[in-house]
Amino acid sequence: MNVPALETLVDTWLAAYCDADAGRRLAAIREGWHPEGRLVDPPMEARGHQGISDLAATLQSQFPGHRFERSTAIDAHHQSLRYGWRLLDGKGAAVLEGVDLVDLDVDGRIARVVGFFGAQPAARP
Repeated sequence: MNVPALETLVDTWLAAYCDADAGRRLAAIREGWHPEGRLVDPPMEARGHQGISDLAATLQSQFPGHRFERSTAIDAHHQSLRYGWRLLDGKGAAVLEGVDLVDLDVDGRIARVVGFFGAQPAARP
């Protein structure tokens, strides 16, 4: 897999998710996502370009002025990715961290993102 292309895909997606300009956000989603793509986070879920853009608008209403950044390298094999991310407030402080698991379609577009919030729980003894 072409790591720079994957980094561009992921970083563009994370930037689009917090883009307040609905037209620009939807255009970026259309470019990087499969038309029937599915976004699944703990409190919400969306499908398709418009649904994902609408979910992003909901997130922005809850976290105005915030932005996402990738916090790890991208681990990739076959058509699957994982990476860490942070949600930063307007001053650059992390308010939430997590991991995204991503499936790509055969054309290299995002088909599904499953997000997890916070650190992975420790194993039970």
